[in-house]
Amino acid sequence: MTLRIGCHGNGRRINVAGKRAFISGISGQDGAYLSSFLIGRGYEVHGLLRRSASSDVVGYRLKRLGVYDDVTLHDGNLTDLSGLIRILEAVRPAEVYNLAAQSFVNSSWQQPILTGLVTGLGATNMLEAVRIVDPGIRYYQASSSEMVGLADDADQTGTIRYHPRSPYAVAKLYAHWMTVNYRESYGFHASCGILFNHESPLRGIEFVTRKITDGVARIKLGLQDTLALGNLDARRDWGHARDYVRAMWLMVQQDEPDDYVVATGRAVSVREFARIAFSSVGLNAEDHIVVDERYMRPADVDVLVGDPSKAARVLGWQAETTLDELIAEMLEADLERVGKADR
Repeated sequence: MTLRIGCHGNGRRINVAGKRAFISGISGQDGAYLSSFLIGRGYEVHGLLRRSASSDVVGYRLKRLGVYDDVTLHDGNLTDLSGLIRILEAVRPAEVYNLAAQSFVNSSWQQPILTGLVTGLGATNMLEAVRIVDPGIRYYQASSSEMVGLADDADQTGTIRYHPRSPYAVAKLYAHWMTVNYRESYGFHASCGILFNHESPLRGIEFVTRKITDGVARIKLGLQDTLALGNLDARRDWGHARDYVRAMWLMVQQDEPDDYVVATGRAVSVREFARIAFSSVGLNAEDHIVVDERYMRPADVDVLVGDPSKAARVLGWQAETTLDELIAEMLEADLERVGKADR
């Protein structure tokens, strides 16, 4: 097989084509963008697919990016260790990206045990499967800025203390430290990406950014008058998922595994995110937003903003999409989708 050569951010050359990658959470936002990214670099991509009652829409993100027919999907679940072992034995990947989780923070309070089983112990199952099948597999763990929580360290660089504020964040922190322990105990090439909020037109409608762009599209098209939101003053560091999956890949290509913060370094409030979205279609946000207590979290984090300097220095990575560009892309997609549905 002919190998194509790709360039690393710091100039080091990496053989990439001909590799086989396995992605859990392949049907999610990050899994779809990562699949597209890897296929574009000559990878053979396999993914873990959790069957559900909504199987008719499984894979729609992969289809939207035009890569559904280019990936191989395997039925399985992070809670089933024996199944993961069988899949890895069959696929024999060079790289594993563990992106699967119960990832909606609000739902983690209603389903704390499920969140712990899937998001926390599920990662341990994947690590164990790698250890049993081939400890030489390079491994990526999707950690989260939610782990930071109320930690008072200003830089939030990944060498910080953590104070998680939701069952989701606690589960992610467990998965993060298990990955570090497998790296240190078994010599795994295992890296964690502490990703701050990253969005796209493929983001689930239950997340606040998509809720905003979907609501703005519906209001602009005359389908509704108001948009109900929760904490408008919460500030987050928002980037584009398309940029962030590139950072995942770069971590796995390093000679030595490590943990990296992936962020833009800029925090913006929910209120400001909504204002930009409404303004871009000629509307005034204050005329349409209402605060609904149902969307307030039992415990929230006021500000999450990351310092991506280590990722820039070591990986040669930086965010390429501005917040305004991200919002415009999401809004354009929702205007088109809602408009078609209304016809």
